[in-house]
Amino acid sequence: MDTVMIPPLVELDGVTCGYGGRAVLRHVNLIVRGGEVLCLLGPNGIGKTTLFKTMLRLQPPLAGVVKVRGHDVARWPATRLATEMGYVPQAHSPPFPFSVLDVVTMGRAAHLGPFAQPSRRDVDLARAALDDMGVGTLAGRAYTEISGGERQLTLIARALAQQPAVLVMDEPTSNLDFGNQILVLERIRALAADKGMAVVLTTHDPNHALCYADRVACLERSGRLRVGTPAAMVTEDYLRLTYGVATRLVAVDERRRLCLPLGREEGGTSCAVC
Repeated sequence: MDTVMIPPLVELDGVTCGYGGRAVLRHVNLIVRGGEVLCLLGPNGIGKTTLFKTMLRLQPPLAGVVKVRGHDVARWPATRLATEMGYVPQAHSPPFPFSVLDVVTMGRAAHLGPFAQPSRRDVDLARAALDDMGVGTLAGRAYTEISGGERQLTLIARALAQQPAVLVMDEPTSNLDFGNQILVLERIRALAADKGMAVVLTTHDPNHALCYADRVACLERSGRLRVGTPAAMVTEDYLRLTYGVATRLVAVDERRRLCLPLGREEGGTSCAVC
């Protein structure tokens, strides 16, 4: 994909993020453009979720600037940010048994005025998002009574109903069976390609990055962030050094490769990849 002339939707300029003044990641520079799927890889505890929270202004950066469409989001009201950036967390447990349709319709809140009720169009958009994720039949079910995988699909539908320009997804396939993993990943690719949406997601499976990402951002144990094409970033050396796993990368066709595990190396760290 030629991204040279496409202006960035999201830009992290010298961002340091962490908690209570303690830096977790330092001097992160990252650009994500419309129509692009960027996959963030790295071991547990390295700071992927912290980076996401900083991007979404759930916590302020310790240094640097997060920009959307060239503007510093620190100055934006929450409603404006919510119309531009959608977030799919790893898990969500509401305190009340809202219906699945109600949960997804909540994604329209940023588009409503104070004290306004969702319109027919808002509800229709919520239903369409559920249908897109293959769970339209769950609309009337209580969110607290559906399975973990169905909840995850509902959360993705809620983010889609929000109609953001940027979709940030924290391990969106972690609770899904194989078929629904493919459904979600293919839907993500279509959103980027057809709607010009920028998608940033984390995963523990390098095959997701190899098969569905336009670019990959690799967080190393040193805290360094490297960004490039899937072929350049997801290498046998990276997987061995980062996860302690010996692998072999096998070509499937002219465009795609797959990662096959050969086994843990002596002294390697625990890992959920492949």
